[in-house]
Amino acid sequence: MTLAATAQQTQGFLSPSGVEIAFVLVGLVTLGAALVTVVTRQLVHAALWLVVALGGLAVEYLLLTAEFIAWVQVLIYVGSVVVLLLFGLMLTRAPIGRSPDADSGNRPVALAVALTAAAALVWVVVDAFRTTWIDLDGAVQGSTEVTGAVLFRHWVLPFEALSVLLLAALVGAIVLSRKKEQER
Repeated sequence: MTLAATAQQTQGFLSPSGVEIAFVLVGLVTLGAALVTVVTRQLVHAALWLVVALGGLAVEYLLLTAEFIAWVQVLIYVGSVVVLLLFGLMLTRAPIGRSPDADSGNRPVALAVALTAAAALVWVVVDAFRTTWIDLDGAVQGSTEVTGAVLFRHWVLPFEALSVLLLAALVGAIVLSRKKEQER
């Protein structure tokens, strides 16, 4: 075996492939969009930056060759949740521009809580998957077969509960907008 063939087989951390570079770049854009979503003071802009962040996650799933999960991300989160959020903003007559109600002045406390929650989340994920090994001989982990089996075995009830919650939020937004019209 030649030296070039050996170097080609052992892709290491210091010699990333194009997919890995694209993954990091898209991840940075997604992280930036998520940060802008949180720190912006305009509600509609926050919802639109949330679309960018969720779309970036879908691209990350595509780069990980989990096409089914990527399309679920686009259809459910970008196509439904954000649209529902925008309809809620429109129906409740939320302010379009800067909103003084969106900023309470508790940014240091909110930052401390966010950093604590992020540290706890990282700790839990690392601890939960420390001894997890991926079976390379089994079905591909991002495949539709494996994903469907896991979803329909363990996650049917949470998905249904979430759909009822989103429907209740939409009905609540409609009720709130109708009360304001009747008061006029």
